[in-house]
Amino acid sequence: MWRSGSGRLWLSLFVCALAMSTATADARAGDGKGKQPKQVGAKLSERALGELMGPYKFGMDKQDVLKVLSAKINERYKDRIAGTSDVYAQDKLRRDRQAEFDRIKKSYVEFMGKKTGWDVSIVDDQFAHNTDEAMMVHWENAPENGRDQRRFFFFHKGRLYKMFVALNSAQLKDEQRNFAYFQGLMEQRYGSGKVNTEKGIIEWKSPAYRVLAMDRLTFYGSFCLVISDPQEDELLAGIRESHKVPKPENKVIKAVMEKDAKDGTPGLEDNRAAVEGVVGD
Repeated sequence: MWRSGSGRLWLSLFVCALAMSTATADARAGDGKGKQPKQVGAKLSERALGELMGPYKFGMDKQDVLKVLSAKINERYKDRIAGTSDVYAQDKLRRDRQAEFDRIKKSYVEFMGKKTGWDVSIVDDQFAHNTDEAMMVHWENAPENGRDQRRFFFFHKGRLYKMFVALNSAQLKDEQRNFAYFQGLMEQRYGSGKVNTEKGIIEWKSPAYRVLAMDRLTFYGSFCLVISDPQEDELLAGIRESHKVPKPENKVIKAVMEKDAKDGTPGLEDNRAAVEGVVGD
């Protein structure tokens, strides 16, 4: 079913990963009163970008986010539980509901310098250690509506400042699994973005929101959307830079160089021209 579905349907599911609904915004655009200004470059209106936040708000703490997720999970299971009169089936659904919520709570991790399972992953470039950062993840795997995506919540000093959603691109046809197709779909909805084809990134930015569409197909089979607070992004960039651990000195090379300097043996610098000559050949 999903392999033959349109890219437009796929994009709608993707956008819904971040937004609860855009119906209100679409109604406003179509009522003749609030025509959208023409998109220019990589700029997009606050409202359009804000739609991607859905029920979440920057500044929420972990418990605030869990409350939203609990309500969403309860709503998703509500009809399924009411739809069966089998008591055992109802109990199983309730256990599944609780297990899903417990997995989210257990996924919370603080990046305190100790290696985690996320240090080599699809989000390994989205956080740093020892900078008061944390993360929580919800795998939204709902066969009943075809949704298969992971949503990562990133916190700084205990406050939500970024969401990263990775969508399984297996729903797309083979000829659609490329950056050009992804770019076309995104720009149909959000207008022109700042494109970095080499890195597979499209960026939209406003004073309150920064949105990135990212191609992570090669290693992870996913297209991703990131929405973050640009001011917090800038603040964290400076903090991370100041907390960078210097590259450890190679003591073996240092010892050899010091020995060379003492006994008169030609050192690495003395042989640089010869080495460069060989490499150049």
